[in-house]
Amino acid sequence: MEKKNTKKFRRLIRLINWYPPYFFSGIKVIDYSDDFSYFRTRLKIRWYNRNLMGTAFGGSLFAMCDPFFMFILLIQLGEEYIVWDKTASIEFVKPGRGIVYADFKLSPEEISAIKKEVDREGKGVFEFPCEIKDDAGNLIAKLKKGLYIRRKELNKR
Repeated sequence: MEKKNTKKFRRLIRLINWYPPYFFSGIKVIDYSDDFSYFRTRLKIRWYNRNLMGTAFGGSLFAMCDPFFMFILLIQLGEEYIVWDKTASIEFVKPGRGIVYADFKLSPEEISAIKKEVDREGKGVFEFPCEIKDDAGNLIAKLKKGLYIRRKELNKR
């Protein structure tokens, strides 16, 4: 990752907690690694983000997971690559109550493998799993995000 972008991404991560869809849903980034390869989000279940059954609104559970694999790859791959959300699915396993968390992590090996495949093929769609858990570690939901990644110079052909 280029050093000039580090400051920009740190600012973006600080500001995301004030982004209205996150702020008003009770979603917060509570931790991230210095190299931006890991993020942790939290959703506090409140009166304004509960469904009719008194549990976490499914849209808030999905939103707490939405951009983070894309963030990791945008940051790690650099400006020569385009990263877009392509697919997503969520499976609700258990009602979310109280506070729930989601962790997003890609290892240097995973990032390197993605980069090699995209460099070889020009583009690709990659799927990343995520789990949402409560304070006790109970599985609340399973999510899969599919990201489309390609090299920018593919545009110029």
